[in-house]
Amino acid sequence: MATTAPAAPGRLGRPLEPVQVQTYLTELEEWLRGRRAELDEIDAAALTARRADELTSDLTLSMALWKAAADRHQLLVATWDGGRAGPTERERLSVLVWGHLQDAPASGGGAGLALSLPEACRLSDALAGQLRTRLALDPAADAHARRLSDLRVALDRLRDQVALEPDDSRPAAQRTLDVLTERTDACAERAGRGGDVGGLLGPLENDVARFERDLIVGGARRRTARERISVATDRLAELEAREGALTQLARRAVQTVSPAPRHAVPDVSALGPVPEDETALTAYLARLDRVDAAMTLAQHRYATAIEERDELLSRVDGYAVKAAAVGVGQLPDVRTAERTAREVLAREPAPIPVAHQLVEAFQAWVEWSASEGVARLPDPAVTEHPETT
Repeated sequence: MATTAPAAPGRLGRPLEPVQVQTYLTELEEWLRGRRAELDEIDAAALTARRADELTSDLTLSMALWKAAADRHQLLVATWDGGRAGPTERERLSVLVWGHLQDAPASGGGAGLALSLPEACRLSDALAGQLRTRLALDPAADAHARRLSDLRVALDRLRDQVALEPDDSRPAAQRTLDVLTERTDACAERAGRGGDVGGLLGPLENDVARFERDLIVGGARRRTARERISVATDRLAELEAREGALTQLARRAVQTVSPAPRHAVPDVSALGPVPEDETALTAYLARLDRVDAAMTLAQHRYATAIEERDELLSRVDGYAVKAAAVGVGQLPDVRTAERTAREVLAREPAPIPVAHQLVEAFQAWVEWSASEGVARLPDPAVTEHPETT
């Protein structure tokens, strides 16, 4: 029992048409049921033939692809909401269909691939066909016509995929496609003459499935690489902007407080341009992380130094309010302590260790004067011109 994934409607960024959505969801649900049953059949056949170890990698990837497609189908059904989806939901449906699957499985145990739902389904078709061929599950003579038809469908998909290949790899991919097409035509011609093509179809199906898988995986890896380059470019621009702001913050800290932190601001230009090679890009992203961490530390130290001075000023303001409230704000010692603390904090740069001592001295004068009950200073006007009764 072989199944073929339905054609996905619309395109990314365009709201899907309701009729197309309903049809696709129905067909996709049928495909998921059929593919799961087919994978169970393949798994049972692999165990019976004692080839489970040989096929474990492809079986695991096939099940992971099925699970990723099934999870995305659940989101599509929830968003569709029985046909009650509006324009916003239909645009979201387009993203769910053509956007990348979360935690898309990888081929060969590598990093996850940026596969869309249609790509995952096609890759699942290719893998399932390859597994069935390797296990010889297809009937022989009476299934030749159907198998040739499936090969034609696969070749059409391959033509579309080859057209998406970059300029440097498209010629080689086209030559491989031409060879597969010639082999398919030869099998069809031989079958039309009544010849036996059973021994030819299996290897051909295997080669077609492998080629389709390689094209899909290669395209997904290139897209993943482009996205990593885009991420690195954006992060580089962000770090360049932070460098300028951090340089100003460091200059302000040096002007404002003494001693000021002595953290060097990383020179982002020393990183150079974003590389395109995968290995070099991985190392470049690691260097971006280190520069980011260094900037974060420097920003924290410089900002903390400035905030320390501001906090001391706030403490002086608070003690001044308290002194006025308890009636000791006009005492000469209190006023002198406050004035001295403010003058030192107003310096550029302000000597922070000295300022700490002066603020604490101001606090001590306020608290001591209040606790001792020191009287307010007499009003000079009252002393010189006492009121007569």
